[in-house]
Amino acid sequence: MFRGAVQLSLDAKGRLSVPAKHRDALTAGGQGEVVLTAHPHRCLILYPKAAWEPIETKLTSLSSFNPQTSGIQRMIVGQADVMHLDSAGRLLVNAVLRKFAKLDKEVMMVGQGSHFELWDLAAWDQQLESLMAADQLQIPQELEGFSL
Repeated sequence: MFRGAVQLSLDAKGRLSVPAKHRDALTAGGQGEVVLTAHPHRCLILYPKAAWEPIETKLTSLSSFNPQTSGIQRMIVGQADVMHLDSAGRLLVNAVLRKFAKLDKEVMMVGQGSHFELWDLAAWDQQLESLMAADQLQIPQELEGFSL
C-alpha cells in the first residue's frame, strides 16, 4: 500500500528521486519496471508494472468504436511509459507527460494505495483548496455511513 504525500523536485533533466522507502515496493514483481502515465485529472499516475498490467488489459479490451472509450484509451494507455528507476532511485519523466501534467519544478507524490499520483505543486494545492471549499465538500453516496 502506497500512503502519504511528499514534495519532490524535478531536476534539470526531468528526473524525480523516488523516496527510498517506496523503491522496492514499486519495482517488485515487475523485473524492476514501473509504469507512468496520464490521468484525466491532469496528474500522472505511477504504478508497479505488475499492478498496471490488469488495468491496461481491461482498458484495451474495451471497444475502440466508442469515442469516449477510445479517448480514455489514448490518454491512459497511449501515454503509458514503462521504465526503470536508475541506480540512484530516480525516475525520468518524459517531456510529453511533464507537459500533460504541467510539471515544473516542485511535484507532489501522493499515495493512493495501489499507486502514486504525481501533481504539480500548485495544481495539488488548488485541488486541496477546491475540495475544502464549503460548497464543494460533499460526501459521495458510497461513503454515507463511513466514519474515520
